[in-house]
Amino acid sequence: MKELKYINKYFKKYAVQLLLGIFITIVARVFSLVTPSYVKKSIEVLERYGGDLISKSEAKEILLQHILIIIGTALLAALFTFLMRQTIIKVSRFIEYDLKNEVFDHYQLLSLNFYKKNRTGDLMNRISEDVSEVRNYAGPALMYGINTITLFATIVPLMFMTAPKLAVYTLLPLPILSVLIYKISKVIHKRSTIVQQYLSKLSTFTQESFSGISVIKAYSLENKINNELTDLAIEGKNKSMDLAKVNAWFFPLMVLLIGISTIFVIYIGGQQYINGEITSIGVILEFVIYVNMLTWPVAVIGWLTSIVQRAEASQKRINEFLSITPSIKNDVLEDTPLNGKIEFRNVTFTYEDTEITALKNISFTIEKGDTVAIIGKTGSGKSTILDLVARLYDVSSGEILLDDVPIKKLNLNSIRTEIGAVPQDAFLFSDTIKSNIKFGKENATDEEIIAVAKKAVVHKNIMGFNKKYDTILGERGITLSGGQKQRVSIARALLKDPKIYLFDDCLSAVDTETEEKILNNLKNASKDKTTLIVSHRVSSAKNADKIIILKEGEILQIGTHNSLIEIDGYYKDLYHAQLIDKEN
Repeated sequence: MKELKYINKYFKKYAVQLLLGIFITIVARVFSLVTPSYVKKSIEVLERYGGDLISKSEAKEILLQHILIIIGTALLAALFTFLMRQTIIKVSRFIEYDLKNEVFDHYQLLSLNFYKKNRTGDLMNRISEDVSEVRNYAGPALMYGINTITLFATIVPLMFMTAPKLAVYTLLPLPILSVLIYKISKVIHKRSTIVQQYLSKLSTFTQESFSGISVIKAYSLENKINNELTDLAIEGKNKSMDLAKVNAWFFPLMVLLIGISTIFVIYIGGQQYINGEITSIGVILEFVIYVNMLTWPVAVIGWLTSIVQRAEASQKRINEFLSITPSIKNDVLEDTPLNGKIEFRNVTFTYEDTEITALKNISFTIEKGDTVAIIGKTGSGKSTILDLVARLYDVSSGEILLDDVPIKKLNLNSIRTEIGAVPQDAFLFSDTIKSNIKFGKENATDEEIIAVAKKAVVHKNIMGFNKKYDTILGERGITLSGGQKQRVSIARALLKDPKIYLFDDCLSAVDTETEEKILNNLKNASKDKTTLIVSHRVSSAKNADKIIILKEGEILQIGTHNSLIEIDGYYKDLYHAQLIDKEN
């Protein structure tokens, strides 16, 4: 259970509620112990009546008193059992809530490299299925474990005090049960881990299938995907059945051992009564009730073992992620406002997952309020520059400065708060268009939202929908076209009104006429704002204060539009080629 030690901090956090729950559990079990002793006393009353030691009326009166005591204590035991569940199970839900938040918060701290190496389905499974397994340990397992320990701690001494020899024979099967549980629990732990891994695989496969459903339909791959899912589900089912077969041994074995205990009570107790070692048949009945009271606690041991083993396997998977140190650390706690100056000094960057060097010893300076266009072929390192400015990655060598301060010496939240980024693959949430735009500014008014939508030349499109700005988008904004998604993303960035704009080829899906309108609006909206525009089109770059041409991670050319078209090279060739295409 070493992996489960991680949640001990939550047990400490809710120590008062847990201690109250433990106390209530003990009280509930104490009240439940009244029944066997008073059943024995009732049998003794009947024996005394049968031996003419008491009258019929006296026997009735005493029996009525015993019955009322049994009913009263049973009701009190039921009440405290209810309170026990309300206390301990609620704590387990609080722990589940805290653990899910901790995992999610840690996910948000981890770098993009982490998400390149791990699949979404697996991440979702760990924060849902695995955390739920841990909750079962912190709730039902803990509650029934305390209940079992309390019963054993109270019933066993009572049995030895009442009839020591009979108690020994009655409890004889229990050590055998303990050994069997110890052996089987090892197998459960191993198979539980495998089952959780296959659940992650299944979640990942289905998540990717749903996300890529348009590709699956376009290539008519439904049957192939269905067959793959069937194979994966069958394999997962077989692993689950392997676990279920082991779990299936518990209850039959326990029922058998409890049955043997009952036989011992009747046979050994009967002999002792015949030999005069036990003076009342009520003792035998009392022991039968004790055995029945121990039936569920003993039977639940196997279930508890299974829960603990599954929780251990799940917490181990959670701990694997929680132990990962974020590669991007925020070492500056105080806010560090930005003005917008950007400087790259001999920056080299290599992607960890592919070991591709995207930038090679590049240097440039962008003054506050400048608009800089970055142009180059696919894979030249354009988007990497934007990612480094937003500090989604840290440079391999060299240094990036914002306002003449090394980027690592600035508060990470301050940096990203002052950046309005529009990625090439625009991501929209499954919410209303209005909410997606307000993502840039939560307290924005409708007038502000409409104003930025007009600047992004998407207002008319939105007004064409039945519910206009209240239109609910499908997953990843699938309701909108590519160009519409890009323009909604631009509106979101404009609404944020940051000090730095990062536009990553965000006009690739719009026509040149719309592009021209948006660029003119952006020029007016981004006055006194530092703007970086990544593009493949000269039309997006020609009005920039500076144009940087990249080739294979190195700066090939740098200058203004007018200066670059006067020099033979990549930019001049690209300009003439696109000019000819436009004329045609």
